[in-house]
Amino acid sequence: MRISIIAVGKVKQPGLRAEIDDYLGRIRRYATCSEVELKDAKARELVPRMLRALPERALVVALEVDGKAFDSRGLATWLEGVERAPGSVVFLIGGAYGLPPEVPERANLRLSLSKLPLPHRLARLFLCEQISRAFTILRNEPYSH
Repeated sequence: MRISIIAVGKVKQPGLRAEIDDYLGRIRRYATCSEVELKDAKARELVPRMLRALPERALVVALEVDGKAFDSRGLATWLEGVERAPGSVVFLIGGAYGLPPEVPERANLRLSLSKLPLPHRLARLFLCEQISRAFTILRNEPYSH
């Protein structure tokens, strides 16, 4: 399985960057995982860059406040189904103003991590942690707290 996280903005805070990298490392025990950071811009510039970054045959998940909400087990079950499908799964995280409207239209799933808006940096950390947790749930492994 291949997982890509395409996010608008760079994580510059060293502590936060270290936490995200730690969770990306945990995910890589179970799947190939990459992260792409796109420079924030107006929608007319950002949309083509974001769409070009999508791998072919990818299942696209747009993170949005009003998307579908899962609990940890629900996300794990969804991920298990995706794991069996060909291609890759791509998670899209918008910038300060979210994703441009054209991007979620391309998505196979609109996912909500919280009903509260999250800064893109924290959304990325939260997403990485939840993907890592989902893999441990699927493999009946203890979760490192």
